[in-house]
Amino acid sequence: MKPGARSFAVAAVQATALYAWGCVPGGAAPGAASPGGFESGTLPLAVHWVRSSAEHRAVFVQVYRDAAEHVREVEVGLPDGRWGVILDADETVLDNSTYQRRLADRGESFSNDTWNAWVREEAATAQPGAPGFIELVRSLGGRVAIVTNRDEEVCDATRRNLAALSIAVDVVLCQQPGERGKGGRFRAVQEGTAAAGIPPLEVVAWLGDNIQDFPGLSQDVRDAPESALDLFGLRYFLLPNPMYGSWERNPVR
Repeated sequence: MKPGARSFAVAAVQATALYAWGCVPGGAAPGAASPGGFESGTLPLAVHWVRSSAEHRAVFVQVYRDAAEHVREVEVGLPDGRWGVILDADETVLDNSTYQRRLADRGESFSNDTWNAWVREEAATAQPGAPGFIELVRSLGGRVAIVTNRDEEVCDATRRNLAALSIAVDVVLCQQPGERGKGGRFRAVQEGTAAAGIPPLEVVAWLGDNIQDFPGLSQDVRDAPESALDLFGLRYFLLPNPMYGSWERNPVR
């Protein structure tokens, strides 16, 4: 999920880092924040967790292992080249926490200009578990589609970044000007209109770090019956991203 416009609100960062993923040892209180959402030179807890914790690595390895087990089970009997998986790029396959750290070091908030400049550096690293999972899918005869909300103007840089990490995918679909959401690109993969030479695909797994990386879902599902989440762990595989996401626009509870 590409970072959206946001202020790095301290409440959101602290709530995610402290309550969702643990607590500060000894109850240490975070420092006073600037209007940008952090003290200049102080790393937000969410970014610190992503960059430094054993838990981040462990949960990524765990989710990708679960997804791999699922793929091994369901691909039996499917024709090679006619099935596949769809993954988000940012904070799912690619780790952009260096960009987030730069913002903190400079006391800045997200902007599309600084984000696209970062993408053009082609310096994102691979998330734990992602390269092995993608290699497995392709070795079993599946196709791999990356559907990302990175702008089309930086799509080639994204492809080169993946290639530099030895991550081979079949297609990368970026966000076109004026496009909202991923639904059209999801359908293109399924209907065989995503790229020349790629037939209609039976998508057996979806992986992402944002609820909107999964077909037809939005933040509204947080208040839906638990049955609305039945596909998670079966066909949908969600990875943690406490740094940013569509959740930031939710009312604080």
